[in-house]
Amino acid sequence: MKVILKADVKGQGKKGDLINASDGYAKNFLLPKGLAIVADKSAINELEGKKSAAQFHKNQEEMRARELAENLEGKKVTFKAKSGENGKLFGSITAQDVADEIKQQLHLEVDKKKLQLESIKTLGTTEAVVKVYPGISAKVKVEVLPL
Repeated sequence: MKVILKADVKGQGKKGDLINASDGYAKNFLLPKGLAIVADKSAINELEGKKSAAQFHKNQEEMRARELAENLEGKKVTFKAKSGENGKLFGSITAQDVADEIKQQLHLEVDKKKLQLESIKTLGTTEAVVKVYPGISAKVKVEVLPL
């Protein structure tokens, strides 16, 4: 009996999978517990519609991520901070600070969790990697100048 899983079932498949289960297993376990529905034409069409919609949304999200990465690539964010004579900062510049400055200077929204950057504790230029989407990243230069 062909069924469409409504939830992950160990040993059978993931939610949304079309599987071929034995009649007894489907009638006595999967269907009564609400873990699956019978795969008739309307259910299969609905499943295909949901999968195509999910794929469309994923493609749109990836397209926006590529656009953001293109806008960020090679840009420079400048900070002015107090430092000692040897170029060491009083305090440090964190990923949150960099994300805020990207928003203020470049007018682009970046989540601090997507920035790969150690805290900056010296004057000079550092490169930060922004992981926008799996497989898509951009490099941003962070320049720290004396105040």
